[in-house]
Amino acid sequence: MKRLCNFIARWMGLLVVIVAAVSLLIPASFSWIDTWSINPLLGVIMFGMGLTLSPHDFHIVLSRPKDILIGCLTQFTVMPLLAWGLAWVFALPKELALGVMLVGCCPGGTASNVITYLAKGDLALSVGMTAASTLLAPILTPLLVWLLAGTMVDVDTLGMLQSIVYVVIAPIIVGLLCQSFLPKLTKSVVPYLPAFSSIVIAYVVGIVVSHNADRLLVGGLIVILVVMMHNLLGLSAGFLIGKLLHLAKPKCVALSIEVGMQNSGLASSLAVLHFAAYPLAAVPGAIFSVWHNISGALAARFYANSSKN
Repeated sequence: MKRLCNFIARWMGLLVVIVAAVSLLIPASFSWIDTWSINPLLGVIMFGMGLTLSPHDFHIVLSRPKDILIGCLTQFTVMPLLAWGLAWVFALPKELALGVMLVGCCPGGTASNVITYLAKGDLALSVGMTAASTLLAPILTPLLVWLLAGTMVDVDTLGMLQSIVYVVIAPIIVGLLCQSFLPKLTKSVVPYLPAFSSIVIAYVVGIVVSHNADRLLVGGLIVILVVMMHNLLGLSAGFLIGKLLHLAKPKCVALSIEVGMQNSGLASSLAVLHFAAYPLAAVPGAIFSVWHNISGALAARFYANSSKN
């Protein structure tokens, strides 16, 4: 069983691509599932994250404030500004521009810690950054979306804050409590969580893609290009900023991956919940979910191989 779970976790990118392709070409395979289920599914992923976190991970935030501050500042400036700039350069329609900005304003992705480990980056910094950016997200994500997209659409910042607390923070807290009060049970399920999370992420992608399949087939190429550029520029900017600040290479690798990989499932969820009048806003998050797992795996291999030289 563990071997199967390791296989699923290792090939998460391929799994997400297959599910995305099936849901795009055969929308009926996932379109029967209502989009309201995205929130509970994301909550399950964040609950799993809470099960894997420990007090030591939060100690990292306090013991390495300079590194975490650099990481969070980079995360919440580079990706939102890149999203805004790409939407402007490519003159994206309002709905798609909003979706790209939602992705850019979200915290780090849930798979970034695994990718950092495979890339031989600073895993402690990656975990600390994920924890810090996730805790900051209820305030910073709605604020940044309002600043960047408030002139285009009405942004319910308070509603978004509440959604992030319910979908992200509350499940993590429940996971931490389970870890404290049910340590044996938690320890027994943790090895299976990466595979479980991979399946749930693929499921979320399938739901979002299937409900927007017709729009993706008509005008999806430009969105795919923008999403790919957003992610690749984020990966590059994170590493470059680390170099400019004279950080050690493992820290630069962690910064690169944390900045480039976003919690794009949360972006799609916020789009469905708070911008229902703009259905295309959920599409960039779905595409990002597929692409950043591919680019993350490639980046991990590149960084790991360059460490050997």
